[in-house]
Amino acid sequence: MDRRKFIKGSALMTGLLSISPMDLLASGQTEESKKGQAKNIIFMISDGMSSGTLSMANLYSRNILGRNTCWMNLYLENRVARALMDTASASSIVTDSAAASSAFGGGVRVKNGVLNVGANGERHMPIWQKFKNKGKKAGCVTTVTITHATPAGFCINSEKRNAEPEIAEMYAEIGFDVMMGGGDEFFNPEKRTDKKDLYAVYKQKGYQVLKTRADLSNIDRNKKILGVYNTGALPFAVDRAGREELQSTPSLADMTSAIDRNKKILGVYNTGALPFDVDRAGREELQSTPSLADMTSAAINHLKDHPDGFVLQVEGGKVDWAAHANDISALIHDQLAFDEAVKTAVDFAEKDGNTLVVITTDHGNANPGTIYGAEATANFDSIAHYKFTNEYILNSIHANHNLQQIKDWIFETNRFRLTDEEAKHLLGFYQGLEKEDGLYNYKKLPFKLYSDIQKKHNSVGWISMDHSGDYVELTMYGPGSNLLKPFVKNTDLHNLMLLATGLA
Repeated sequence: MDRRKFIKGSALMTGLLSISPMDLLASGQTEESKKGQAKNIIFMISDGMSSGTLSMANLYSRNILGRNTCWMNLYLENRVARALMDTASASSIVTDSAAASSAFGGGVRVKNGVLNVGANGERHMPIWQKFKNKGKKAGCVTTVTITHATPAGFCINSEKRNAEPEIAEMYAEIGFDVMMGGGDEFFNPEKRTDKKDLYAVYKQKGYQVLKTRADLSNIDRNKKILGVYNTGALPFAVDRAGREELQSTPSLADMTSAIDRNKKILGVYNTGALPFDVDRAGREELQSTPSLADMTSAAINHLKDHPDGFVLQVEGGKVDWAAHANDISALIHDQLAFDEAVKTAVDFAEKDGNTLVVITTDHGNANPGTIYGAEATANFDSIAHYKFTNEYILNSIHANHNLQQIKDWIFETNRFRLTDEEAKHLLGFYQGLEKEDGLYNYKKLPFKLYSDIQKKHNSVGWISMDHSGDYVELTMYGPGSNLLKPFVKNTDLHNLMLLATGLA
């Protein structure tokens, strides 16, 4: 079903799930399936997922797409063990992704900003190295750079999470079996400051290098995999969906040249104005990059026949980036893309019978949620009209645009109309009259201003633009899930994985 079409009677579907707490804590798995030893582990992290993100993604999926998410169905069908998890780091009740991943990876809480390195320089062996030493294959896939904090926390030691060029070299030295995501700038000699050709290094070590989505169909099963599909992170999921509309509208040159001089012409190509020219660019990038589910499926297929089993980390990294930008459309659609990867993993685990699937987040971020009001349902459902991320929309506005152009663009992409005052305020950022900072706002876009404008129309609010210290959802399916207690610390998962596989 089209993601922008409302299902009939959607207003009846907006309540919270009618499930008792006791039902949610129960597990529909058999005692045998829960207690068996896991041969494989798939550890899934929706980075920066507050509980409101999980709730709103399911609400959107039910109201607009007509179905619950896979994650919520696991609860509804009592198929999983469930817990709350404390995500603090050694230096703060609010963790960053490096310390959070290190808690899982090294089993010890470290300070924010470092990867598996203690306060006195102790180097805690990351869990994927432990599993490789025991003969299992190991890999990571992510929607951000493969050298980013979350995959790195399972794999290496580093005193600086931002040492991504060096982390790319560490991966090759250790020899992980599947690594897929973004980050061409850390492997490409033309983009690295030291001019090292990391692609050549990986090929010399027996890796097949994948660069496009199509490459996933031509994987050599006898080689390890390095898949790097973009400079920086991969595109947001909702921007992929919006590209078809951009492709269907002509440019000014197209309209000028393709005219039959013997006929009068009426050409209507869009509701409102045609897209800005800058937004036609980058379509090939959107088409050539795989989804998280694509990469997850390819990774599982590549690893599944190894006689000693495998461990795989899967990260929906841009959920966190969307929360930092207070971007509800990006947030929901990347959470849904993560959920598709969850389905891929659980479907495999169900057939395999020997795979423990861990589904969680590393921390909350911005704590978004729906706001009470008479029009809350209709307002929230209007997000179905949002064609692109706020990053994409705001990048398309420039200082020389007039107010009407901005108002037309916002209506075209979000289906609501700015007031003149809102348009003036928005334009002020591009004319240097105002500024806005933020961890992932390197382009200095007016994310907060725009999300505040959107809030009037979609009834979604945010507490901040940064991480939060709240307890988070933790779910397990498969052998070893019986080990999960109702409340855990993030470091507990390190030993749980070792116990579940019989290595502790």
